[in-house]
Amino acid sequence: MQKLLGNLKRGLLFVLSAPAGSGKTTLTEMLVKEFPCVVESISFTTRQPRGKEVDGKHYFFISREEFQRKIIEGEFLEYAEIYGDYYGTSWKWVEEQRNQGKHVVPVIDTQGAAQVREKCLATFVFILPPSLEALRERLTKRKTESPEEIGKRLNWAKKEIEESKKYDYAIVNHDLETSYQVLKSIFIAEEHRRVKQEY
Repeated sequence: MQKLLGNLKRGLLFVLSAPAGSGKTTLTEMLVKEFPCVVESISFTTRQPRGKEVDGKHYFFISREEFQRKIIEGEFLEYAEIYGDYYGTSWKWVEEQRNQGKHVVPVIDTQGAAQVREKCLATFVFILPPSLEALRERLTKRKTESPEEIGKRLNWAKKEIEESKKYDYAIVNHDLETSYQVLKSIFIAEEHRRVKQEY
């Protein structure tokens, strides 16, 4: 029987980007929870673990030296330096998941998305905040960043929002549940667009 999602022998690649505080993490978690065929890509990073982060579940934590070696050996689908730390998506990990029929979702910034765009076929989705003021309020409520860090994130958000014009889809996250339904619809439509290639 055909399912809403999870009908392909080889999974697809969906790149999700958004400014910090736009809801991308929550939306991805909702997708992964509802659909076993969707996995969030686990990035390699040189930064230190925060709070209850677990190696191999939230990130693969490695040294700068090891990260540099992986860059030289071409192991990354994309990588970027963000606030002084490196983050990267492993080609091998992504391909292993896709070959099992899983749809892989790297939640990455626009720098990383630009690299993916040059290397392979993917569907690009950008989550927009209702406004920059709404984003400032969300970041302030989180109480995880200083006012200076919030200022930096907002400046970066303006640049990222400009880049969103290059994405296949944009979702303005006024309401989480509505945004989730739109995101889910994109995944379902993109998969069913590809079904004919495997039929």
